[in-house]
Amino acid sequence: MTASPAPSSGRSADLPAPAAPRTRRQWITLGLGAVLLAALCILAAVWQWHRYTWREAQIELVETNYAATPAPLEDLLPEPGAVLPAHDEWRPAVATGTYRPEDTVLLRNRPVGGQPGFHVLVPFETSGADGRPLVLVVDRGFVPLGEDAGNPSSVPDPPSGPVEVTMTMRPDEPTSTRGTPPGQVQAINTAQVLAAGQDGAGWADGATVGGYGQLRSEDPAPATALGALPEPDTDPGSHLSYTVQWCIFALGALGGYVVLWRRETQPVRVTAGDLLAAQDGPDPDGSGRGGPAGPAGPWGPRRRRVDEDYEDALLDAAERKDTAQKDAAQGDTARQARDTSSA
Repeated sequence: MTASPAPSSGRSADLPAPAAPRTRRQWITLGLGAVLLAALCILAAVWQWHRYTWREAQIELVETNYAATPAPLEDLLPEPGAVLPAHDEWRPAVATGTYRPEDTVLLRNRPVGGQPGFHVLVPFETSGADGRPLVLVVDRGFVPLGEDAGNPSSVPDPPSGPVEVTMTMRPDEPTSTRGTPPGQVQAINTAQVLAAGQDGAGWADGATVGGYGQLRSEDPAPATALGALPEPDTDPGSHLSYTVQWCIFALGALGGYVVLWRRETQPVRVTAGDLLAAQDGPDPDGSGRGGPAGPAGPWGPRRRRVDEDYEDALLDAAERKDTAQKDAAQGDTARQARDTSSA
């Protein structure tokens, strides 16, 4: 009669071979990679933090200036050639003068409330604190696109004669290099707006200022009002939450390396869960999962038998892994000794 194979032969063959432990060079490489990844995450967090603080400063400026009492224009721009100070942006100003409707210019690609259209820019002639003439560009409001989408259907005229204008002061935008049709601009820049008007270069350079006004009200009121300009946006955005997220990613990169190092360098221990998992395979006598039926126990109708051979195989695998880790450590020590002696 042919002897049946030993019960433990099938179980031991199915066990995965223990993975070779990482060398010191591999651990150093992984550590440097984790530090580099964490550093990049910190840089992204710092950038988002700067964006957050800049946005908070802008919101504070809007909340401080936008609801202030209107000041005379000559207090903010006292003379021709003056530039609007940064701390006076969004402040309301009031001035009396006359419009130059023949030099009206349209601002392209600046929708309001999601509706495409044009802003109507009109030069406004007034005087500075010293009585010299002063020219200010006023954004009077919004008109929708016309039928051909290249021009509005109509542009209402401003009030004629002397007008008292209340407006929100803004600094000039950077000049735009994009081409536009005649009488239109891509940015509210005083020099570009005046050059695009009918008078063109005929304006006196000494009469202009570095800033423009967004219309709030006119007295007398125009016959046909334009669409109102939106109030400034005070949404802080998501910069603060992005800052926190990048910091978490940086901690995750470093923490993941520490967890991996502890998991792979600590001695292997067989837990109760490993022993219980040994009961899930077929028994060597072929009776099925959990062994032959027996008397009912307190935790179920059957009590499954622990495969002692599989338990021994788990212990052998743990011992082999510990031995491999020790051999790798001794190999690193030997290599260091050889490098020292050769040096």
